[in-house]
Amino acid sequence: MATLITYFSAEGTTAKVAKDYAQSINADVFEIVPKEPYTKADINYINPISRCNREQLGGRDVPVEGSIENFDKYDTVYIGFPIWYGQAPRVIHTFARGYDWTGKMVHLFATSGGSGIGKTAEKLSPSLEGALSVDAKLVHNAGEI
Repeated sequence: MATLITYFSAEGTTAKVAKDYAQSINADVFEIVPKEPYTKADINYINPISRCNREQLGGRDVPVEGSIENFDKYDTVYIGFPIWYGQAPRVIHTFARGYDWTGKMVHLFATSGGSGIGKTAEKLSPSLEGALSVDAKLVHNAGEI
């Protein structure tokens, strides 16, 4: 079986961690890309009506571009993302609901400038139905995964 590193990165921080880790363990990589890319204004967390805040508070789906070929070949999947409102961005929930997680080990890793990991695994687990296990940790670099 194989390992896959997936990630969503709004500003490049999570992308760097994901790519560095994938290279270090020789894993495949898939970038989670929203169909409508985020602008700098969209991820302005201070603005209560910015796109990221409306999505998080409204529990909205965020459509994703592309899909992972041969997802069944992976037994371990890492999912990386920034922390938004104490949890994974809505695009991660939409992405996760697009796959069958039965029998897979899922490791969530998040980057954040100030928030903790909170109940990220608990909140994302319903979108990862069938996974053998789901754990989460906050990281600052690939060595911490």
